[in-house]
Amino acid sequence: RIMRPDDANVAGNVHGGTILKMIEEAGAIISTRHCNSQAGEPCVAALARVERTDFLSPVCIGEVANVSAEITYTSRHSVEVQVNVMSENILTGAKKVTNKATLWYVPLSLKNVNKVLEVPPIQYARKEQEDEGKKRYEEQKLDRLETKQRNGDMIFPVINPEPHTVGYSQSSLIHLVGPSDCTLLGFVHGGVTMKLMDEVAGIVAARHCKTNIVTASVDAINFHEKIKKGSVITISGRMTFTSNKSMEIEVFVDADPFVDEPRERYRAVSAFFTYVSLSKEGKPLPVPQLLTETEDEKRRFEEGKGRYLQTKAKRQAQMQQAARQ
Repeated sequence: RIMRPDDANVAGNVHGGTILKMIEEAGAIISTRHCNSQAGEPCVAALARVERTDFLSPVCIGEVANVSAEITYTSRHSVEVQVNVMSENILTGAKKVTNKATLWYVPLSLKNVNKVLEVPPIQYARKEQEDEGKKRYEEQKLDRLETKQRNGDMIFPVINPEPHTVGYSQSSLIHLVGPSDCTLLGFVHGGVTMKLMDEVAGIVAARHCKTNIVTASVDAINFHEKIKKGSVITISGRMTFTSNKSMEIEVFVDADPFVDEPRERYRAVSAFFTYVSLSKEGKPLPVPQLLTETEDEKRRFEEGKGRYLQTKAKRQAQMQQAARQ
């Protein structure tokens, strides 16, 4: 679809959350189609996880975003979907790849939303494709479990915080889940949640550096539990790490059942977003160093530094491999 002014961020490009929402919609369509391709209970595919996705190039207002999705692996109860986003300048015909993402879905019965159905298998062109897919499946399954186990943190207001501290830029957004946010099953669309998370992360980044900011990448987004229509969700974000030119922001979503539900608040989604600071001309700017005060903040900073260095090393290895080819 063509990108319009209401899709823009403050920098004038398309909002990162809008792109994430489009990616999830494409994944939901293709995985739901596949899971209903054989006789059996009708179902809707629910998003369980989004692997790391990089924003390779900005999408501009007036360009057309083409989103394509392909199923690349199926386990007994999950579907792996790979999505590519390409922007097209319809005046010049120029095209460029802006995003590549991998998503995991599980099929939920329309009759019983707590029942996960079996996934029809796909045919692989080569045995190696199935083996590689199985390896990715096992890795994401383990990472989801580890992420859920360390998801106990909460964000609390800080009185008179100093600039460039964690408390100074941390932000929260409260949203009542309505029918337009939900799937046929009455649970929140994954794309809606990701768009809200990106908005909160963008506020944190802008508060920290006081400049235009854009989404550079999103680490794995883990959907731990479903969020039901009528729930009140709190999307919270805080700075965890800064390099010279980037900021890592932890974002998580907590849900409070609001209507006829005795259940207590629970952690529903968690992820790390990376942002960069831009000048008015769109050039990268140095990022103010994050000032850590508590032991927990220093620990999170070191963990973020480890993720940053790991990603940097992986990117350099990919560039070297591409140069040799």
